[in-house]
Amino acid sequence: MHEFGRWIFVLGLIITLMGLVFWIGGSRLSWFGRLPGDISYSKGNFTFYFPLATCLLLSAILTLVFWFLSKK
Repeated sequence: MHEFGRWIFVLGLIITLMGLVFWIGGSRLSWFGRLPGDISYSKGNFTFYFPLATCLLLSAILTLVFWFLSKK
């Protein structure tokens, strides 16, 4: 149970830090979500947007973060 509490705490810290980064550096991170490889389709009043490259980048970053945190 102690391990679960630690993971919840770390997850909360990560979310808080990400929020601070986007709040403070929002204008400097305008490229985030508009990477080459993000799929965008627009026709008439219909727009479909799927941030594929952004999802892959976030997945790689979070995988590395959790991998480093899980090492003892």
